[in-house]
Amino acid sequence: MELFSWTGSQKGYRHSFDVYQVLICKLGAHGEFKKIDRLLMQMKEEGIGFRESLFISIMRDYGKAGLPGQTTRLMLEMRNVFSCEPTFKSFNVVLEILVAAYCHKVAVNVFYDMLSRRISPTLFTFGVVMKAFCAVNEIDSALSLLRDMTKHGCVPNSVIYQTLIHALSKCSRVNETLQLLEEMLLMGCIPDAETFNDVILGLCKFDRINEAAKMVNRMLIRGFAPDDITYGYLMNGLCKIGRVDAAKDLFSRIPKPNVVIFNTLIHGFVTHGRLDDAKSVLSDMVTSHGIVPDVCTVNSLIDGYWKKGLVGLALEVFRDMRKKGCKPNVYSYTILFDGFCKLGLIDEAYNVLNNMSADGLKLNTVGFNCLISASFKANRIPEAIDIFREMPRKGCKPDVFTFNSMISGLCEVDNIEHALWLHRDMISEGVVANTVTYNTLINAFLRRGEIKEALKLVNEMVFQGSPLDEITYNGLIKGLCNAGEVDKARSLFENMLRDGLVPSSISCNILINGLCRNGMVEEAVEFQTEMVHRGSTPDIVTFNTLINGLCRAGRIGDGLAMFNKLQAEGISPDTVTYNTLMSWLCKTGFVDDACCLLDEGIEEGFVPNVRTWSTLLRSL
Repeated sequence: MELFSWTGSQKGYRHSFDVYQVLICKLGAHGEFKKIDRLLMQMKEEGIGFRESLFISIMRDYGKAGLPGQTTRLMLEMRNVFSCEPTFKSFNVVLEILVAAYCHKVAVNVFYDMLSRRISPTLFTFGVVMKAFCAVNEIDSALSLLRDMTKHGCVPNSVIYQTLIHALSKCSRVNETLQLLEEMLLMGCIPDAETFNDVILGLCKFDRINEAAKMVNRMLIRGFAPDDITYGYLMNGLCKIGRVDAAKDLFSRIPKPNVVIFNTLIHGFVTHGRLDDAKSVLSDMVTSHGIVPDVCTVNSLIDGYWKKGLVGLALEVFRDMRKKGCKPNVYSYTILFDGFCKLGLIDEAYNVLNNMSADGLKLNTVGFNCLISASFKANRIPEAIDIFREMPRKGCKPDVFTFNSMISGLCEVDNIEHALWLHRDMISEGVVANTVTYNTLINAFLRRGEIKEALKLVNEMVFQGSPLDEITYNGLIKGLCNAGEVDKARSLFENMLRDGLVPSSISCNILINGLCRNGMVEEAVEFQTEMVHRGSTPDIVTFNTLINGLCRAGRIGDGLAMFNKLQAEGISPDTVTYNTLMSWLCKTGFVDDACCLLDEGIEEGFVPNVRTWSTLLRSL
């Protein structure tokens, strides 16, 4: 710079454009961009004409320095400050730098600016911008550009088609992927193996395995050798739809299967409960191909044995894995951990946790949730609370499932105060309570008969944006009925309908039971008729509830009529039906009728139980 300044100060000498360009290129290579800005202004003051090539060189230096935003600034200044009109060359360089720096939306805006200046995009421009559109999941915009290319005298090439096919495959738009592949071939563009793999993966995702197999044949016809990825996709697809033997046949045609291919087949056999076949493949993998099983191989077998209830074999595989130098990962331990928790073997689960720590592995949130839930089920409540408190110290943040497990466990033992404290802690920790959280707390208060507290939580639930579901409504309707607030329960049922929820037979039965228990049998019968008109189908519980309600109201004849109606509806009476009717017949002195009903029931396949006989014996 000193030499440049000295020579520039000599009388009769003036720096040429070429001298400036050489110096600016040197400075750009060293990231001296402030000096470059001063030199550009000096060139302007000296009246030296600018060339686009100089700005393109600076833009590339900005790109290498990781300053993509400076390229767009410089392109604006080219025209506005230095009176140098950018052509497609400048735009292409800026677009390439922006996309490489993941500034996809900025790249799209630059492209639209290019079009507004009536600068025709080139094939390269289209390729880069389509890549940007696909990166931000605006595939339809990319496809629209494909159709506009001919207007600008451009014909799409293989790279453009490959970009679009890959993006469509990622979004599972399989039919469009197939159409674009056909178009690509018609245009004389040659797809590569990766393009075929994208199409095959998309087909396999939707279980269109036969079409995927045909696509592999097309690959072979066109001279492409399917690679391990191709075979892996196809084998995984076959296993997923239960065609494990077909996957095995395909496997036999693979020249040099790798460990991933073996794992795919082993996992397929394990998933479908064919553990002996899985072991046979594992043996072939080691003895015939000399491939060392990895942790994924072993995890598949351990998982398979656990699901079959073969705990001893699962543990044997796990121990053997360690002996052979294959280090278990978090998933290996999680399989054992989850299995012990489901069996209620909490101490064994703790041993697994200790072994994990010894191996330098940490239990994840899912594992902690499993242990908390299992501890509550085993009535080891203090330990569940200790585990919850330990989670943050272990670097594991409790999620909504953790809090829900804790709240549910505490509510089960009627420790609602602690559960409410956790609910408040959950919100302060930024964990959003969901419908399950609120339902657990609401039902806990309803079990206590504290309806006002339950309704407060309902209001909070609505305020927080958690939708009331059928479980919420069912709990509230039952609670109101138990408290004798039947009219409010009916009003709540109507709210449920207005919210667009379709009540199940469970919801209807809760309200029918509430009406009957509160002496409103006629309303219960009318409600049942009304619900049939609304499309709800009564079940045996519905009829049993109505029969009991009618008999309780002294309407034995109507109860018997309801008994006949349920049979006419094609519903078989159960033990509860017979015992209910016989009990009321005996209570009202119609013992002979009760005996006749018993005889008829036995002929229809009814098996009397202890309650049946004790009812009759007490009445004789």
